[in-house]
Amino acid sequence: MLNAIHTELAMRAHELKGKQVDTVYFGGGTPSLLTVEELASFWEVISNNFELSNGPEVTLEANPDDLSETKIQAIASTAVNRLSIGIQSFFEEDLLMMNRAHSAEESEQCLKVATKHFENITIDLLYGIPGMTNARWKENLRKAFSFNIPHISSYALTVEDKTALAKFIENKQFPSLDDDLALAHFNILVAETKKQDYVHYEISNFGKPSFFSKHNTSYWKGEHYIGVGPSAHSFSGSHRAWNIANNTKYIKKIQSGALALEVEELSNVDRYNEYVMTGLRTIYGVSIEQVKTLFGEEFRIHIESEMQQFLKSETLMISDGVLKTTQKGKFLVDGIAAELFYIHS
Repeated sequence: MLNAIHTELAMRAHELKGKQVDTVYFGGGTPSLLTVEELASFWEVISNNFELSNGPEVTLEANPDDLSETKIQAIASTAVNRLSIGIQSFFEEDLLMMNRAHSAEESEQCLKVATKHFENITIDLLYGIPGMTNARWKENLRKAFSFNIPHISSYALTVEDKTALAKFIENKQFPSLDDDLALAHFNILVAETKKQDYVHYEISNFGKPSFFSKHNTSYWKGEHYIGVGPSAHSFSGSHRAWNIANNTKYIKKIQSGALALEVEELSNVDRYNEYVMTGLRTIYGVSIEQVKTLFGEEFRIHIESEMQQFLKSETLMISDGVLKTTQKGKFLVDGIAAELFYIHS
C-alpha cells in the first residue's frame, strides 16, 4: 500500500507543476500507525516531486490511544509540525456511548505530552450528545482551554446507519438526538471560545490568530489540491476526482502503471453552488461581484433575488458587497446555502 501511494504521488506531481505546496495532510485512516521511517519515506517522495513553500503546514491525524509519549516524540522528529487529535469528549460516559477506543484519561494524558512537543495542535470535540448537559459541555470546553490548544474543530453529533450509537438509540438505551440541545451547545461553544480569543473563522472551526488550518482553508477557498490513496478526493477548480475505495483494486491499478481515478467535470452551476456553500460557512463570505465575475450575470441576479428573504430574517447580512451569515444564521447555514443554490431547470 505504501509503495502504491509513493508511486501515485510521483505519477501526479505534474498536476501541481508551477504551484507551491503549502499544506500536507496525513489523514483518512490511521496515519499514526506509520513508523518514523515510513513517514520519512513519504516526506522524501513529496519533497522530491513537489515544490514546497517555505515552512508548509504538515498535519498528522491521530486518536489519543495511538499517542504514547514515545510515539509523540517520534512524530515530533519528522516533518510533521501539526497534530490533529480526535478527542471527541473528556468524559468517559460520552466516549463509551460513541464506542470510542480511547478513554477520558488517555485524552488528557496525550494532550499533556503532545503540548510539550507541538505548538500547533487541533482537537475534535462533539456536542449535542444525548445526556450531555450544558454544564458538562462547558466543562469539556474548559478542559480543552486548560491545555492552551490553539485550534478546535467542533461538530454536532450525527448518527450513521449500522453504528453502535444507531443501535443504542433504536433500542432506546439512549435518547434520540435533539436539535434544540445541539443549538444550545453551539451557542455556548461560540460564546466560550470568543472569551478565550478564538476566531470563529468557519462554522465548525475556531482558531487562535495565526493558527487557522491552512489545509481546511484551502478547501473552503476552492484551491487546487490532490488526494492520494484509496478513496482520496482531489479538486482542480474545474474537475473533481476520487480514487477507487477498494485497497486491492487500488494497488493493482497503480502497479499496472495507471491511475485509479474517476473524474467528474464540474458545470458552472456545480461550481457556483460549491462557492456559495463554502463561502457562507467561513468568515470570508460570498462576494456578489465575484459571483458575477466567475459565473456570470445570471447567477448574480439569482443570488441577489434569493438572499432577500434571509436578509429580512436577519440570518444573512451584506457588507461591502460580501454576503455573510449572522450569528442567528450560523447554525442554519447549510439550509440557507441550499436555498441560494442554482437549480437546473
